[in-house]
Amino acid sequence: MAFKKLHTVVAVVGIVGASTLAWWLQSPKSDVAAPTGARPLGVEIGQVKKMALRDDAEAVGTLRSSQNIMLRPEVAGRVLALGFADGARVRAGQVLVQMDDTLQRAEVQQSLAQMSIAKANHKRNQELVAQNFVSQRSLDESSAALQVTQAQLGLSCARLERMRLIAPFNGVVGIRNVNVGDYVKDGADLINLENIGSLYVDYRLPERYQTKVMPGQVIEVKLDAFSGRMFKAKVEAVDPLIESNGRSIGVRAVLANTSGEPVAAGANKPPTAPMQAASAAAQPASSVSVKVSPEAKLTSAPVVPPSVDRGVVLPSPQSLGCPANTFDRTRISSGGEQNGPLRPGMFARVTAVFAVKPNALVVPEEAIVPQGGKQFVIKAVEPSSLPVAAASGAASAPTLPPETKLVSQRVEVKLGIRRGGQVEITEGLAEGDTIVVAGQQRLQKDGSPLRVVELGRGPANAASAPASAASQAASR
Repeated sequence: MAFKKLHTVVAVVGIVGASTLAWWLQSPKSDVAAPTGARPLGVEIGQVKKMALRDDAEAVGTLRSSQNIMLRPEVAGRVLALGFADGARVRAGQVLVQMDDTLQRAEVQQSLAQMSIAKANHKRNQELVAQNFVSQRSLDESSAALQVTQAQLGLSCARLERMRLIAPFNGVVGIRNVNVGDYVKDGADLINLENIGSLYVDYRLPERYQTKVMPGQVIEVKLDAFSGRMFKAKVEAVDPLIESNGRSIGVRAVLANTSGEPVAAGANKPPTAPMQAASAAAQPASSVSVKVSPEAKLTSAPVVPPSVDRGVVLPSPQSLGCPANTFDRTRISSGGEQNGPLRPGMFARVTAVFAVKPNALVVPEEAIVPQGGKQFVIKAVEPSSLPVAAASGAASAPTLPPETKLVSQRVEVKLGIRRGGQVEITEGLAEGDTIVVAGQQRLQKDGSPLRVVELGRGPANAASAPASAASQAASR
């Protein structure tokens, strides 16, 4: 009987306790706990700083000769003489390939003889007309016959001129594909001529840079063949046509054939051995040990090794009585120094510099919060620094915890250049502003309390703890 009463008392006490606990959990909390406020959110912070930024674009390009041609004969024939050595410097007007012109010279001689007869007849008719022995018609016919013979002479001289290939500008010849005595057809490749005193750098940029690229801009060029050296070039022309496949524009810059500038330590040192070797290789093998002035190198005939068969050198058509060729009067005689280390076809890495901003405001890229097509940055400010609108909007938020020093403030910004993980801020921030660089995803409204976390200290301490414990265990 006493045992049953004990069970009843325990059951009643348990029911009362459960009811009390349920009432306490469901009852509203008192305002005493309000001062504790919302829990601060851990974030990493940084500052807006100034640094020099370059508005540039990188591309790859190719070096090309400022002038280059492939000499090809206009008519078929046999090679009679060669006026150059492989890889030699040549001057404008120098005969490079002489074809067999026996028939053409005979035609010139025939035309000269016919013209001589026509001149004599015309002079005789002039005298007879003055004495009224012949009619004016005879004089006119002799004058027309003289003009016909002069035209025939010009035609014969033109055919004779086509039997020799002449350098149109100063340059360096390549490796010949023909020998004396070879029979070549019209249009066959004989020898290439390159003017490498200055070179072109051809490269392409995306179409979004079309408003920034303009003639006269300076670009930086790096060549894989000469690592550690920088070359300067100037934009000469911009292609008005945008390529439809890659949506890019073509740009051409002029690059002087020099040894460039060092980009690493030791800028005052002379050019490196590879650069000097490349410069020496630009000279013919027979003239490497000879000191010649740059002017003499361009105006004097190249030294031809004894092993090269130059063939028979014939007199010019002008020595036979032919008039001066129109092509000779338009030939370019200038070409610049041809001994630089750079060569056409080299691979180039181009950096096009559009502008330099020495005092640009930058923030880390991870601090940018894109939202609704706009860009925002969350500033960490003191609670008293919140604007009135932000403070009224945050009035419904929980009360800030005690000793809260920083709260969040979302600011819209405008971005500029992006370089090396940094983004330029053109509007919205000032130098020295404190911003949130990590943890901003949890900050949904302005006025949220912040707790600064210094990344790296925690993991470092955690890593040192096992090491110290292991050292203590080893000492035991």
